[in-house]
Amino acid sequence: MSMADNWYPVIDYDKCTGCLTCANFCPHGVYDTSGEKPRVVKPEDCVEFCRGCQRICPTGAINYFGDS
Repeated sequence: MSMADNWYPVIDYDKCTGCLTCANFCPHGVYDTSGEKPRVVKPEDCVEFCRGCQRICPTGAINYFGDS
């Protein structure tokens, strides 16, 4: 799998509950968990088309920039 330049997770904070399931799942360090809710801090480290964090998000709060 390749790392993404123009494809990465975007969190809908209206839906996000701060459970950190996405950040705990991601082995690539894309998220920062130092606040109440996760933040995407290394979008360039996201593996293109992985979608793992989106699939396990219990509230459906994750979409992807660059998704068509």
